[in-house]
Amino acid sequence: MAKLRAKAIKNMNAEDIKSMVQNSRAELTKMRMSSKNGTLRKESGKIRPLRRNIARLLTKLTEVEDQ
Repeated sequence: MAKLRAKAIKNMNAEDIKSMVQNSRAELTKMRMSSKNGTLRKESGKIRPLRRNIARLLTKLTEVEDQ
């Protein structure tokens, strides 16, 4: 998953953000399990951006729900 830009997140509604967070968390869990098993080599650099994307989405979700 590439870095999500604010412009892309701005156009999403709360439902889209929630589903994207759920999918991202599932992907992060798979990556963490692969990392612990030692089978994650080429994708090891994708964990940090994925965590940051989740944080961006949750921040925007909080903003949308507070309005």
